[in-house]
Amino acid sequence: MTNNEFYRVRRLPPYLFAEINAMKAAARARGEDIIDFGMGNPDLPTPQHIVDKLKETVDNKTAHGYSVSRGIPGLRRAHAAYYKRRFGVDIDPETENIVTLGSKEGLANLAQAITAPGDVILSPNPSFPIHPYGFMIAGASVRHLPMGPGHNFMAELRHAVQHSVPMPSAVILCYPGNPTAEVVDLAFYEEVVAFCKEKGIWILSDLAYCEIYFDGNPPPSILQVPGAKEIAVEFTSLSKTYSMAGWRVGFGAGNKQLISALARVKSYLDYGAFTPIQVAATAALNGPQDCIEETRSIYRARRDTLISGLEAAGWKVPSPKATMFAWAPLPEAFMEMGSMAFAKLLMQHAKVAVSPGVGFGEYGEGYVRIGLVENEQRIRQAVRNIKRFMQDKDMHLAEWRKANK
Repeated sequence: MTNNEFYRVRRLPPYLFAEINAMKAAARARGEDIIDFGMGNPDLPTPQHIVDKLKETVDNKTAHGYSVSRGIPGLRRAHAAYYKRRFGVDIDPETENIVTLGSKEGLANLAQAITAPGDVILSPNPSFPIHPYGFMIAGASVRHLPMGPGHNFMAELRHAVQHSVPMPSAVILCYPGNPTAEVVDLAFYEEVVAFCKEKGIWILSDLAYCEIYFDGNPPPSILQVPGAKEIAVEFTSLSKTYSMAGWRVGFGAGNKQLISALARVKSYLDYGAFTPIQVAATAALNGPQDCIEETRSIYRARRDTLISGLEAAGWKVPSPKATMFAWAPLPEAFMEMGSMAFAKLLMQHAKVAVSPGVGFGEYGEGYVRIGLVENEQRIRQAVRNIKRFMQDKDMHLAEWRKANK
């Protein structure tokens, strides 16, 4: 027997980043220095006061037993307080929020909780993989909503609802967007909420990048819209805000029915994160917040170095207003080969790894995602390598065309 015989595994497509990752591993095994912009893995250290609280709590011998699946009360209160000061939104820590093992786990287990086989879910495309595939694993039929330059989300949403049978049960939003780095304002959320209320559609909002913004306009929460909690739940994470990706602490907040459904499923699957991690996460939310602006400043400087350097190299890339990514259209000369072939070529000749846009969905073709996860010195080196690569583009294109006749 093979895994391909299993229903849920059979519904998952091949992992499109596997070939890029294998190339990267082989190059490093040969001793090549690959500058890796491919992963969204923060390279900054977790703020020291959070680490200190973890160390302190680990020494407490009573903190090593089973924890609480919904999250310890102090952490849920801290998360509710964060929503109040950041968004002006009141969250009941007992019924309207829950601690998750990263926002990814929350989204996946909510999909299991609310999905029946054959349900139609609307997911952005390109998107972070858990958005569509969490629901596909749960048995849903996923209808993709094209996102990015040249697409009007509300028009796509109305069209999908009009032409879906049965009526979609939920729509997924992700702003600031991964991988597109798109941002929206509160008026956008107001329009989505009004439409979905009218149609009886749940809204699942992924707000993981809400604190990584650069141009003075803090991204809003959908829960700021009056009445949004009647149909919406929102997921946030400490991974990027406090550089705690490996700690796996996230949250769901909003609609009581959705939070209760997620809590019910989680109660059968896990006992929550290790208690000292939850205590340290509480210290992150309740403690000094100047570390967030320091993180923003570092990513902003990296963004500016990358975007200006690429333009000087002959590759014009829009400057992202938020997230730790740039969503880069392929240089015009390389558009014919597609994002996967371009990413391979860039690694082979410039020693720079990026994520091919097609790995995030069919509408990601023609783009690559560049993570701001290397320091400025490494970014400058990458830009120099890319500049040489661009200067030799005719040779690289000729070789590619010959190999792909």
